Amino acid sequence: MSVIGLVAVNVFKESVRDRVPYNLAVFAVLLISASYLLGQLTAGQDIKVIKDLGLAAIAVFGLLIAVFIGIGLVWKEVDKRSIYGVLSKPVTRPQFVLGKFAGLVLTLAINLLVMTVAFYAVLAYLGWATPTVIAAAWRVPAADPILLQAIALIGVELALVTALALFFSTFSSPFLSAALTFALWVVGHFNEDLRHFEAIVDSPVAVWITRGLYYVLPNFASFDIKAQVVHGQALPAGDLLFTIVYGVVYIALVLTGAVMIFARRDLK
Repeated sequence: MSVIGLVAVNVFKESVRDRVPYNLAVFAVLLISASYLLGQLTAGQDIKVIKDLGLAAIAVFGLLIAVFIGIGLVWKEVDKRSIYGVLSKPVTRPQFVLGKFAGLVLTLAINLLVMTVAFYAVLAYLGWATPTVIAAAWRVPAADPILLQAIALIGVELALVTALALFFSTFSSPFLSAALTFALWVVGHFNEDLRHFEAIVDSPVAVWITRGLYYVLPNFASFDIKAQVVHGQALPAGDLLFTIVYGVVYIALVLTGAVMIFARRDLK
């Protein structure tokens, strides 16, 4: 196994011992299950409510796992001085950073899988328990495979959030890293507004700055297709592939920055 793989496995084992991601995953699974009960209170809209709440739970709790574990991956090693023992072995700083990222992505993937299975279990039960006459009126089946498109993009979005959290943790405290990561996540969901900022202001300078921010900041809104897939509208394969490639390229750029910063950081 490569050095990066060994570091990733170690990160995964630490996450298992901390139990934080799994506590959040269990809570998300309970919320997804509870959405079935909430759906029964909305006549004729139960399937839509369950899908909306289920996808929202997966996205939100995945975000919490990505941020609150990602911000401490590097800082904890430096704060406890255990980084010296790690780097004294045949482990370079780039391998250390990339291994940390891979380990957290592995943790996220497993939690995402657990929540997805629970989500589809609830939908499958709903489809089985609903009378055929009522189910026939649904525009799409309960356990619609199109929902996997939204979950796949949620996974890419969470990997990007992880990369950002790791990037900030290479040079700042956990509190500041969390604040910066959440700020970018919020701004990224309204990134499209920056593109049309000239419709609001007349200042060429302001328009130039906001247009630059539009291309530099991560566009998290492009990963959010929950409302679309809930109504059974699949994202075209080309658009889906483009969005995934965009996320992967942005992750690579962020990790490159994280590696460069950590490689030059004075750990004394």
